[in-house]
Amino acid sequence: MDRDILSFYARPTATVPAGRHAQSFVGLPDDVGGLVRIVQHLVVYDVAAADLYGFDVPPHRADEIHLRSTEEKLDAVLALDDRPLAVARPVPQRLVGRCHHYVLLLVSLLRSRGVPARARCGFGAYFNPPHFEDHWVCEYWNAAEERWALADPQLDEVWRATLGVDHDILDMPRDQFLVAGDAWIQCRRQEQDPDRFGVGFVDLHGLWYVAGNVVRDLAALNRVELLPWDVWGAQPQPDQWLDDDQLAFFDRLAALGRDPDSSFAELRELFDTDDRVRVPGQVFNSLRERPEPLRY
Repeated sequence: MDRDILSFYARPTATVPAGRHAQSFVGLPDDVGGLVRIVQHLVVYDVAAADLYGFDVPPHRADEIHLRSTEEKLDAVLALDDRPLAVARPVPQRLVGRCHHYVLLLVSLLRSRGVPARARCGFGAYFNPPHFEDHWVCEYWNAAEERWALADPQLDEVWRATLGVDHDILDMPRDQFLVAGDAWIQCRRQEQDPDRFGVGFVDLHGLWYVAGNVVRDLAALNRVELLPWDVWGAQPQPDQWLDDDQLAFFDRLAALGRDPDSSFAELRELFDTDDRVRVPGQVFNSLRERPEPLRY
């Protein structure tokens, strides 16, 4: 592994540093498992909060899912409960979020310890089989084995029991979480049905959706970790038909994203120079149905 690549993913970026809360990371565990357990007691998934934890999210807290940076997330966490982060929060005092929140906090913690880590956008096979649900996980460098491993910090004991998950959440099998590039290529090879990829509870699915996640994953691989519903550039509209030029373009992006280390220079150059994937100063928040400026 190229040491420059590992160094790139070990450095904090605009969305990741704890900022004014940096001191709150001091004294926390250094191992991935310990950090995952902390994150799991800081966040509750909004859509599943009532069914899995018996917590009805108050309407005035619904917008917590749109908090972008780690610093903003920690503002909310500590406003709810100002005890040290190592103290497990009762569910009502956890940050209301989605998979992105768990992942960004874990990436932040790992990078603060010099561990190379990157958010990965793709699809989980374990939420609603045989469908693949839109999801994010953390990919971190396992130095002892000199390889990248996938961790899903959202899957606490409640999620695992509910879903019947029995695989290692700190070393996810690559067929249980498909990074967006792998999902795209499998769909293009007709190994998977594109209509099985998306968000089941809002009936959004198809090849256009996979293409959007390919773009989001490419941004995350360039350390620009946006919200899962941010839209910009080449991302297709819902149910949009993709012509041959678009298919070829997403084929190229998918190839870069499924093997980012061997194509690192090309991945970085494309992101820096091509307006179809480069993140602008303003993106469209598709849940809020409005453009939003990026303050970083």
